[in-house]
Amino acid sequence: MSPLLEKLLILQAHDRRRLDLEKELKGVPGDIAAVEKRIATERGAIDTAKLEWQRLEARKKDLENEIALAEQKAARYRTQQLEVRKNDEYRALGHEIETTEAQIGTLEETELGVLYEIETAKAKFAAAEKELKANISGHEARIRSFRDREVVLNAELGTAKADVGAARQPLAEPVLKLYDRIAQRHMPVCVPLRGGKCGGCHLKVSSEVESAARGKSDPSAQLPTCDQCGRIVWWEYGA
Repeated sequence: MSPLLEKLLILQAHDRRRLDLEKELKGVPGDIAAVEKRIATERGAIDTAKLEWQRLEARKKDLENEIALAEQKAARYRTQQLEVRKNDEYRALGHEIETTEAQIGTLEETELGVLYEIETAKAKFAAAEKELKANISGHEARIRSFRDREVVLNAELGTAKADVGAARQPLAEPVLKLYDRIAQRHMPVCVPLRGGKCGGCHLKVSSEVESAARGKSDPSAQLPTCDQCGRIVWWEYGA
């Protein structure tokens, strides 16, 4: 292996470290968003349970008002019944009283059903709230850990970028241009040659490229590249 290739492999190692850190950092916001979405979903379940409870409470209040109005109506009919002198008017008022009392009975039965539903809704709300309280601390701890990891990754990325910069300094501009051009399409840029095949695309290279990689051709040709993918290839001892 030529000294030039050794320097390129050092650069590549630092570059891959940088790329791995950038990829991991890129995923942190998504990880946080996923946890926040779970929190929102659980809060939504609580809000839904609470709204149902409130709806039933409002329905109960409406029923209480309807019953009160019906009772007032029945009382008014009874008062009027005491004041009438004609039998047909008395009987008509008596019919109205019976109808109103039947209405009151129906409303009271409905109210009992609503009261039962309220108890069920309250229990559902309490269970959802308890579950959220049990989970919320865990969710928040995960978000904190992601944010802490983000700080560490940023620090490590800063170091990795500095290492990349230092590894690029000993390399000539033409070599760096070749490396950067390949890196835009492929990573790793430099791969071993095994059995005459490129370690990147795994296709057979020409005999000229293999000879160059083995150092059997023109010594000035220090950076042989794969005929297929264009990666820089080097002969791995024993391959």
